[in-house]
Order: sequence, then C-alpha cells, then structure tokens
Amino acid sequence: MINFKSTMIQDDEIITSLKKSIQLKEVCQEILRQRIIQQAAQERGISITAEEVQTEADKLRYEQNLVKASDTLAWLTDQLITPDEWEAGIRDRLLSKKLSELLFAKEVAKFFVEKQLDFDQVLLYRIIVPYAQLAQEICYQIQEGEISFYQAAHLYDIDERRRYHCGCEGKVYRWNLKPDIAAIVFSARTGDVIGPFTIDQTSHLLMVEEFIPAELTNVRYQEILNKIFKEWLDAELNYMLHS
Repeated sequence: MINFKSTMIQDDEIITSLKKSIQLKEVCQEILRQRIIQQAAQERGISITAEEVQTEADKLRYEQNLVKASDTLAWLTDQLITPDEWEAGIRDRLLSKKLSELLFAKEVAKFFVEKQLDFDQVLLYRIIVPYAQLAQEICYQIQEGEISFYQAAHLYDIDERRRYHCGCEGKVYRWNLKPDIAAIVFSARTGDVIGPFTIDQTSHLLMVEEFIPAELTNVRYQEILNKIFKEWLDAELNYMLHS
C-alpha cells in the first residue's frame, strides 16, 4: 500500500495499472535482471561498501541541488520512497556498474576497433523540399555560387526547425543513414552538394561540413560497456526463463 498525498493506493491497484498499460512484463523482467546481477556479483565476490553508497548519494544530491538534509527528505517523500529504499537503489546501480566493469572492461577496446567505422560521424547539413525539380534547381544555384547551402536551407526547407538552423542536422553517425547514402556521404568532400535523393517522396540535398573520426572517449567507452553488458544480461534472462 502506498500513501500518495494522503490518498491510499492498494498494491493490487498498482499491479492492475501496470497490466493495463502493458508495463508489468518489463517490471518483472527488471526484477529478474537484478537477481541475475546480484547472483553473479556474489559468485565473484563483488560488494558495495557504505562509503561507496554515501559518495554516490552525495553526488546525486548535488545534481538535484539538494543542499540540506531536509531538502533530500522532502524530495524522497515526493518520489514516494524512503531513504533506505533510495540507498538500496543506489547500491543496485553500483553493483551493476562494478559487475559490468569486471566482466567486460577488456572487451570494450576490441569492440570499438571492430566497429570503428560505425562510430565515425559527420557534421551534416540537409535541405528537404517537396519536388525533385526544385531540389535540382537549388543544387545548380549552389554550385554556380548564386546562393550558399545555408541560405538555400533557410529559404526553401520544408521544416521550420531546419530552416531556423540553416539546414544543420548536427552530428550524425554512419548508422543513422541508409547504407547507400552513407557510402556516398562518407566518401564526399566537405562543402560538396550531395544529391538530390528521393526519400519518402521528398527530395534531399546533403552537405558535410566536417568529418569527425571515431575516438574511444570516456563517454563512448561507457556507452559500449553498457551495450555489451545489456546484451549479456538479456541473454542470461532469456536462459533463466527458458531453462
């Protein structure tokens, strides 16, 4: 039973709501994943100290701007959890992090090397217009120096956000593009007009402003580690459910 702002909500009501919103399966799977993590950690002698929990709690309080103890208690109350439950959640996340490091830290660099091309990025600009004839005319104007790619995007693109940003799509991974288009984009020269292409009944012009070679940064290291760990965890869950 949960007391939500002086209104009592029964446990079976929560379960029924999860079923109605088709979320119960995922909640149950998450519980089983945590069991797998706890068992694997125990088998490998991994534990979390009170000091580690405190350090992480202090970090989270700083991120939430919870300066006073009373601020933290008020925030936890609003989240419908107790301090002990909050610390238990922190402990679970730290345990997961330690286990993933122990199991797969050495695999990250290997994975990155094997998939390095996929992590290459471009700073991409795009113009989308409704007709191929218009796209071709814009392309000619840009090539003849009558207008810049940025000006054309600002004037002609069908999307308001992209017009405002003069066609800027931002940093785009190779896998974000269709394979045939990715091959052309990543072999183009910066500043060249690429296209037009017909995609979903609209015409596209592309331009690469910058090529960004893949680097194994701390952020990317963590992304890869999380991916490998999740795949392992899902495989363990599948084995548990079907063994």
